[in-house]
Amino acid sequence: MSLFCWRLLFAAGVLSLAPGASASQEIMKKLTTGFAKAMEECKAELNLGDHIIQDFMNYWREEYELLNRDTGCAIMCMASKHDLVTEDMKIHHENAHEFAKSHGADDDLAKQLVQMIHDCEKQFTDITDDCSKTLEISKCFRTKIHELKWAPSMETILEELMIET
Repeated sequence: MSLFCWRLLFAAGVLSLAPGASASQEIMKKLTTGFAKAMEECKAELNLGDHIIQDFMNYWREEYELLNRDTGCAIMCMASKHDLVTEDMKIHHENAHEFAKSHGADDDLAKQLVQMIHDCEKQFTDITDDCSKTLEISKCFRTKIHELKWAPSMETILEELMIET
């Protein structure tokens, strides 16, 4: 599958982090496209099939149940490629903060996003499988983003990804 297709799929699902309407869309585009750059490499490394595509396409739909462990593996791999996690697979606060800032978040927003992920991590310390744990953390993060009404516009993400290819 081409990088463009994976970007489209990933854009449906991962790492949207920003308040406000147009500001959040711009930051979301930058965060998503930046994070998604590792998708092809992770797909090949993990030998992931196309079955995770649906999860990525539906990630931000609150009613969509994320159940596939492979989705957690893919997210974990991409986070690792960007040095966003430590050796014990916990969020690397400084690197995650800098990643968010390098994609448009201000200092306060970057701190808030890192804290949200950290809070989600603390809820799932009893899960020993890293992929399953990452999936649960991702679902928790998605819920927090929806509670704040920060979920991204899919149209905005797709538009940006089409422009980049």
